[in-house]
Amino acid sequence: MSIAIDKQKCIGCGRCRNVCPGSLIKLDSDNRAYIKYPKDCWGCTSCIKECPAYAISFYLGADIGGMGSLVHTEKKGDILSWIIDKPEGETIKIDINQKESNKY
Repeated sequence: MSIAIDKQKCIGCGRCRNVCPGSLIKLDSDNRAYIKYPKDCWGCTSCIKECPAYAISFYLGADIGGMGSLVHTEKKGDILSWIIDKPEGETIKIDINQKESNKY
């Protein structure tokens, strides 16, 4: 599992670097995020949820049914949207109300 960081979208805030439990995300000389060893990514998606510029995507591998799809998040208020872009062009959006997500 791994992430992809779009340096063109990155705003250099460093929030992804701060939440990465493996300390895998670094900032380059232009203050743009990159992942030094993508193969070491744990797939926790912490960086994706933290990125305010939507510059980070997560590869959904075939082993978990993703067949190469990319996932990123977008947040508006309490709603966190998980956007899945499938290789054949289809997009799926799953909205989660963060205030309601941990209620049992």
